[in-house]
Amino acid sequence: MLRIRSLKNVIVVIIAFAAILFLLDSIGKSMFPLRYKNLVIKYARENDLDPLLVFSVIKAESNFNPNATSHKNARGLMQIIDDTGIWAAEKMGIEGFKVESLYDPEINIKIGCWYLRNLRNEIYKCSGEINNDLVLAAYNGGIGNVQKWLKDKQYSSSGKSLERIPFKETENYVKKVNNYRKIYEKLYRKEI
Repeated sequence: MLRIRSLKNVIVVIIAFAAILFLLDSIGKSMFPLRYKNLVIKYARENDLDPLLVFSVIKAESNFNPNATSHKNARGLMQIIDDTGIWAAEKMGIEGFKVESLYDPEINIKIGCWYLRNLRNEIYKCSGEINNDLVLAAYNGGIGNVQKWLKDKQYSSSGKSLERIPFKETENYVKKVNNYRKIYEKLYRKEI
């Protein structure tokens, strides 16, 4: 009789554990969604980017609010500033572009992914390596600043990576996106 009771207790514990894992997964996926999944995957792949990185940038930038506008007038899901949007749309051949187009999820993700690839290419020219931390730092703090920091020994001893990011906002941004990416990896790597 004691063995049966022990076996029942083990089964109850296993079921409770499975239920907790299911709830944690459900809560995690509600907090870290795959909104605009088809657009993100399409434009991430067109630009040779990891879609989970793009989801992480969108989560950090706007928390998936297509109508988000920052105090610096960055717009939409990936928080693209007007000048960058105009420049990118021209380079990409997007006809009829207006800054209000940045509130359109497809336009915003298309330009945002293209811009991330462009930054990655600029970083590669500068450092000779592909480094997502530098790309994220450039996305937040500007490519000119990252190029300047790579040449400054107080921030980069190798000229290929940064030991220190002088802008606290940019340093926090890189950490946040990297943390979000780890969560997205755990939740969705098998699906993407």
